[in-house]
Amino acid sequence: MTTTPPATGTTLVIGATGTTGSRVLAGLVAERYAVRAASRKATPVAGAQPVAFDWYDPAGHADALAGADRVYVIPPVGDPDPAAVVLPFLRRARDAGMRRAVLLSASSIPEGGPAAGQVHRALPGIFEEWAVLRPSWFMQNFTGGHPHAESIRRDGELLTATGTGRVGFVDAEDIAAVAVRALTDVRAPNTDLVLTGPEALSYDEVAAVFSQVTGRPVAHRHLSHADLRDRLAAAMPAEFAGLLADMDLAIAGGAEDRVTDAVHRLTGRPATSLRAVVERERKNGTPVSR
Repeated sequence: MTTTPPATGTTLVIGATGTTGSRVLAGLVAERYAVRAASRKATPVAGAQPVAFDWYDPAGHADALAGADRVYVIPPVGDPDPAAVVLPFLRRARDAGMRRAVLLSASSIPEGGPAAGQVHRALPGIFEEWAVLRPSWFMQNFTGGHPHAESIRRDGELLTATGTGRVGFVDAEDIAAVAVRALTDVRAPNTDLVLTGPEALSYDEVAAVFSQVTGRPVAHRHLSHADLRDRLAAAMPAEFAGLLADMDLAIAGGAEDRVTDAVHRLTGRPATSLRAVVERERKNGTPVSR
């Protein structure tokens, strides 16, 4: 895929302060693209134009869209039917001159599936230039503010119902690098891309990586589906807790045990390993163990 940049144009990055949005924004700015950084509070970002954006406030969408010809779309988190707000926005964007959209979905959500899967299915009918990124579970779940990261730092353990199931964990930096290419290359991917790291790892193996890199013991504590569901339900709605526990059960059954070459094909470099991410985060001063 050629990487010749377009002569003109502005990219609207929705969720510009989030895990992938902030990294997509940084990548676009580094390549000197014009960028509009959309977030609820219009947070200032060096090299980008901040703009207030709320999925549920269509009155503000025109300002976000003005002059933009491509968009990085992160559907509203926690909404069981994001298509209800995302699809009207995307049609409005197309009518305003938007010509390319890159949607962030997930490897566990197929085209036509729940949540972002409905947006995925409709996207090719709205734009001639498009891509759907379907990353596996983020490596940043172990180093940021995710409960797994907090459990590693606080207790030196990971609690899951995944058994020995493996996941092709992916670095958010790699997701963003693919997104930049999908947004700016002359030819859009016009497909969905399942993004993984270079290897599929069980949570036992994840714990071993942390133990080896940090020099502090980290263990994977195996829970039953019911135990995990009940633990999660103490901190969130029972229905959502059940959904998350079901995802662990799917992993135990092999649903995420795969590795793809999409990161390498789109960026020209290999996907980043979990060990490299943990070492990078330690070097950057991020606490990754107790």
